[in-house]
Amino acid sequence: MAPPLPSLTGVPPARFEALAEELGEQRFAGRNLMRWVFQRRASSFDAMTDLSRGLREKLAERYVVRGSRIVADRADPGGTRAFVVELADGKTIETVLIPEEERRTVCVSTQVGCPVACVFCASGLDGLLRNLTAGEIVEQVLHVQDRLAGDEPLSNVVVMGIGEPTMNLVNLSQALATWNDPRGLGIGARRITISTVGYPKRVDRLAALGKEFGLAISLHAPRQDLRARLVPNAGRVPLEEVLAAARRYFGATGRRVTFEYVLIDGLNASPREARELAQLLRGLPCHVNLIPVNPVDGLPWVRPAPDEIERFKSVLLSSGIDATVRWPRGDGIAAACGQLRLHVEKDRGGKDRERGAGGAAATTRPA
Repeated sequence: MAPPLPSLTGVPPARFEALAEELGEQRFAGRNLMRWVFQRRASSFDAMTDLSRGLREKLAERYVVRGSRIVADRADPGGTRAFVVELADGKTIETVLIPEEERRTVCVSTQVGCPVACVFCASGLDGLLRNLTAGEIVEQVLHVQDRLAGDEPLSNVVVMGIGEPTMNLVNLSQALATWNDPRGLGIGARRITISTVGYPKRVDRLAALGKEFGLAISLHAPRQDLRARLVPNAGRVPLEEVLAAARRYFGATGRRVTFEYVLIDGLNASPREARELAQLLRGLPCHVNLIPVNPVDGLPWVRPAPDEIERFKSVLLSSGIDATVRWPRGDGIAAACGQLRLHVEKDRGGKDRERGAGGAAATTRPA
């Protein structure tokens, strides 16, 4: 089986003029092509009506416009929408639209599966299958923009979906550049946030990009032994090294770091952990997002009682640590932590077994 053609969404904006010349066209044709891909969001070559037929035919021999498509779209009453995106090889990822007052935020995945194996998260239950290409990362924003009413713009991007972004840093860096480039999607760096478990050298590489991207570090514990239990494949990194990397990021970008802390009843949500977390973060310009854990089928974790959550937050605030409780969005439609993707994959697997077909050949229906 021949490998799929590359997508134009994976071509850096700076390359389009040269691409046109390589195909025997004038450089302005490359600029027009770039606008069709990123700004007009064309999904086919036929839609690119101001390009010559010859150029479109040459392009179609070498590229597809996009290599992925939405195969499931669910919305909850609060407006959160979860999309399952099928890639060219039949694998799936999850992308989520989160509307909040004046903001429209898209949550983007960077890998098929996840290698970090946080014990409370559905994203890594099947392990890591592969990295996404730069085009597959970029396309998630284009797909969601297509689904918004009229010309309602996306305001923010958070790289907090399936996968550990810094383990796919080459492709992520290209996607970040395309989102940020005025010739691409023109999204300001301060409106893009990357979430990571905090591998120090990889955090330093993000800082070295020289952009004011937001950084969110998934901490989840104030002690080394507890973090190793909750985040097995990152828990071996000493906490002091994680915090040192956060300080370096702040020094390089001027952006205070957000620490994500999932609250799990009976595990990391007691007053003891709150005091330890306050002590750990004292003096570091940061914000803490406290996230009551999302129930996941087959996992035992439950949320603390509301008064325990407020008590935890109060300990941080009284210690001078800025903290907010951020309730998970989309748990009613299995949108959080990669759950919708697993539901769709399970449904597809059942259909495949009934039909005797391979996974990539299955038909999927909007949920």
